[in-house]
Amino acid sequence: MTKERTLTAQLAQEIVDRAMRAGATDAEAVVVEGDEFHTKVRLGQVETLTESQSRAVGLRVFMGQRTASTSTNDLSEASLQRLVKGAVELSRITEEDPFAGLPDASEFSERRNGDGLGLFFDDVYSLPAQERIEMARAVEAAAMGADVRIQNSDGGTFTAATSWRAIANSRGFVGEYRKSYCGLGVTPIAQDESGMQRDGWSHAARTLAKLETPEEVGREAAKRALRRLGARKVKTQRATMVFDRNVSRGIIGDIFDAVNGEAVYRHASMFADKLGEQIASPLITVVDDGTMMLEPGLAGFGTLPFDGDGLPMQRKVIVDKGVLQTYVANTYTARKLKMRSTGNASRGLAGAPGIGSGNFYLEPGTQSLREMIAEVQSGLYVTETLGSGVNLVTGDYSQGASGLWIENGEFTGAVEEITIAGNLKDMYKNIVAVANDLTFRGSSASPAIRVEGMTIAGA
Repeated sequence: MTKERTLTAQLAQEIVDRAMRAGATDAEAVVVEGDEFHTKVRLGQVETLTESQSRAVGLRVFMGQRTASTSTNDLSEASLQRLVKGAVELSRITEEDPFAGLPDASEFSERRNGDGLGLFFDDVYSLPAQERIEMARAVEAAAMGADVRIQNSDGGTFTAATSWRAIANSRGFVGEYRKSYCGLGVTPIAQDESGMQRDGWSHAARTLAKLETPEEVGREAAKRALRRLGARKVKTQRATMVFDRNVSRGIIGDIFDAVNGEAVYRHASMFADKLGEQIASPLITVVDDGTMMLEPGLAGFGTLPFDGDGLPMQRKVIVDKGVLQTYVANTYTARKLKMRSTGNASRGLAGAPGIGSGNFYLEPGTQSLREMIAEVQSGLYVTETLGSGVNLVTGDYSQGASGLWIENGEFTGAVEEITIAGNLKDMYKNIVAVANDLTFRGSSASPAIRVEGMTIAGA
């Protein structure tokens, strides 16, 4: 870490010290710095180009079991004085909360920075601005050059970003880390006598060295747009569904929201009071791992040196062969549930820490996607869902969808304008196959899955 950057942690500690001198019984400060470059090119012309920098401070203070928080992006001396004074004054008038408070000092992570984890690579800003624009042009050109039926596009994009975060508190924890990100994406529009269809593809990485090329991203986007041409409706029926890994990631991700300690405590989750019970198919093992490395020297997107409370990130099996093993909690919700924190505190600038995942994924099976499709006599390969028709209290699931129809193990054409419905509690138990195509394109991932007995509402 550079001398300049360690000043970020020093500022966090200084804010904590000020709050304690102002009368707080405990205090915690977060300092966040970030910069981002984003450009979008459409039909070869630059449509948007933004470059921004930000720096902000958040402060949480405790007055016994009363707590309050404030934040600012104005780091002038006068603003910092108002930040501290405001937080302390607010904390005196809030209601007492018996669960409020910082973690015990013995619980803090021994790892206090991201050194050696592979969170940050400065090559994301190694390209001059013009070359970043050319990356966006190249990904769009690759998609449009893939087939004569693609003559239009919603644009190609290139993004680069870095962020620096430091946390300090009055119980002796001071930690900081820096992260980097870069990404490419494109949304081509395909057209033939049946009409127009659009689809897209993107890829993100912590370093340019691991980012897919514009040609790879463009070709995949073109393939996805082209296979939508000629899409039709299908009749209402019950059918087998194979969920593409980009869709199953969301279905498996709903498990994380349903085991969120806050939702469980409020009895607003379908999995409240279900610990130790069979909640999914024996094929299902779901893991949350905040320590995972994609390869030596390259951390997963959900890997951090410590969580938002300053506690160690952990690897934990949430569901083991279909049996619910644990809920996920930060320090606050762990106290409510009379359990230990699972290292899932997610810290923003304002307010108390929330609950966030590390690298959350469904363990892969042994069957290829092709083999999984080949076993389907009649059904739907779901490549996209739309809407937010998921109720994590009841499990009710209803989503607009599109995909490819399967007959006798082969794709027979695109399908659109349908709704797929079921109940997540049944869907998890009715997963009869898990593919071997697990790939991390973000902090959550899932292989393709096959689910029996869902309903299609169509023509």
